[in-house]
Amino acid sequence: MKQIYDTSKPWKSLDPWQKKLLEAEGNIVVRSGRQSGKSTAIAIKTGDYAVNNRKSQILVISAVERQAYLLFEKILTYIEDKYPTMIKGGRERPTKSQIRLKNGAVIRCLPTGLTGRGIRGFNLLIADEAAFIPENVWSAVTPMIAITEGQIILLSTPFGRSGYFYRCFKDDSFEKFHVSSEDCPRMQSEISKEFLKQEKNRMTKLQYAQEYLGEFVDELRQLFSDDLIKRCMNVKRVDRIPKNNTFLGVDIARMGEDESTFEVFEKVNKRELRQLDNIITKKTLITDTIKQILMMEDQYNFKKIYIDDGGLGVGVFDHLLQEDKTKRKVIAINNASRSIDNEEKRKKKLLKEDLYNNLLRLMERGEIKLLDDDEIFMSLKSIQYEYIDGGMRIFGNYTHIAEGIIRAAWCVRDKSLNIYIS
Repeated sequence: MKQIYDTSKPWKSLDPWQKKLLEAEGNIVVRSGRQSGKSTAIAIKTGDYAVNNRKSQILVISAVERQAYLLFEKILTYIEDKYPTMIKGGRERPTKSQIRLKNGAVIRCLPTGLTGRGIRGFNLLIADEAAFIPENVWSAVTPMIAITEGQIILLSTPFGRSGYFYRCFKDDSFEKFHVSSEDCPRMQSEISKEFLKQEKNRMTKLQYAQEYLGEFVDELRQLFSDDLIKRCMNVKRVDRIPKNNTFLGVDIARMGEDESTFEVFEKVNKRELRQLDNIITKKTLITDTIKQILMMEDQYNFKKIYIDDGGLGVGVFDHLLQEDKTKRKVIAINNASRSIDNEEKRKKKLLKEDLYNNLLRLMERGEIKLLDDDEIFMSLKSIQYEYIDGGMRIFGNYTHIAEGIIRAAWCVRDKSLNIYIS
């Protein structure tokens, strides 16, 4: 009989590997492809652990806030469905970062940032997308694991053959699970198979192996090294809002995604770009995105606004072309290898690697200064590349901030400040 999955309550229909994971004890490491159900299994395991272990301290971590909260919300949803009477109410009701149970157990959610500051005193530590958590964090966390004798569960898609996550998968003290998206029972429907087929055609062989087969791929490389990113992240936010030589780079959420980013830079002189702001909006309407850009235009009086007009972004771009205060400033850059201006005149060819290589060159020369912001670090860190068919393929799984930055940074190449590129 064909198994029917309840997407609103996925714990009602578990795969065999998920059931095996729930029975596992001790330290666990899970590497898997996308959409394999690892978060569901860990949410169940975490909720059951909290209910059955009085006064336990459970910590859910990830490199960035967004990722940590996704798993945390799934844990809360499971407990609300399975153990609703166990959750405290009133002043101790659940918040976006803490769940308190009546047996004294506490589940907390924490983005690690670059240092792991604040991670302490846990019985169970769950690290989501563990391959992307910086080494400095693990240097701070592992001594605490030894002191508390706490259990650790790591889950992630792979990110190269190095780092703490990779080492733990080779460590015999961890029980290991490897789940490919292709082999996952919940991905066997015709719709899922067609989706995986389209992804395989869209991606390179190595990229698909990492993202959907859950393989450790050595041939993929990180475009911006950790050291290079940290060296450029030396700007603190200030209240000063300059009214000239400012540029905006916008990356608009695609269908099914929930975050748009707005990256503001000041061109200090011919050899220096300085970042002024990094704004992230979540689950906003196109009209809200337009209002955000127009509000920022009133604040900064931008020289140019570089925007991603692919997908939902085309509606934003078209509207800005109709606004008197933005129509001569907006430039669409969507990595489509073509260029047009607001009069539909064809311009020069522009490729995705041109945008990223421009940013890399600025960073290596010390000509761009970025905000000291953990989310910026993780976005740039996630960018990978490989050479294929004589060209460079660039991709990542947390690219939205980086995509905004590469657009804003293009202002140094936009010599005339009058070309419109899409």
